[in-house]
Amino acid sequence: MPRAVAALLFLLLLPGGQLAAQSASRSVQLTAGFHLITAEVAADDPMRGRGLMFRESLAANHGMLFIFDSKAIQCMWMRNTLIPLSVAFIEDDGRIVNIEDMKPQTEDSHCARAPVRYALEMTQGWFAQRGLKPGATISGISGGAAKKPAR
Repeated sequence: MPRAVAALLFLLLLPGGQLAAQSASRSVQLTAGFHLITAEVAADDPMRGRGLMFRESLAANHGMLFIFDSKAIQCMWMRNTLIPLSVAFIEDDGRIVNIEDMKPQTEDSHCARAPVRYALEMTQGWFAQRGLKPGATISGISGGAAKKPAR
């Protein structure tokens, strides 16, 4: 096998035999009323585990959408996360169940008050500054744009 092909295969294969392209970050466009959100998608265990760790900032109106495998009481923490965040726990229909503010570099659990499949992390205060509270809707989640990719 030529060296270039072997090198390419080596770069594409991750431990466990998954292709690097499958774990590459992708973003979706969501809306909260007339507010546009660009959210990176964390839809597998490695991406959900890393989350927004080690980031020093987030661009305006950018965040991370966590997609869990099943509906449950999901919890978040801030280990190795350098910026203060707010997390909205979201129902399948896009309705916000609750919003929690989280302090950087802590391991306190911040949990959904009802079983959910989605959590959206934004810069701390983002939801409050826009008047978004439990019961508000984040659009684009149930419409298929944020659906977990097929394996």
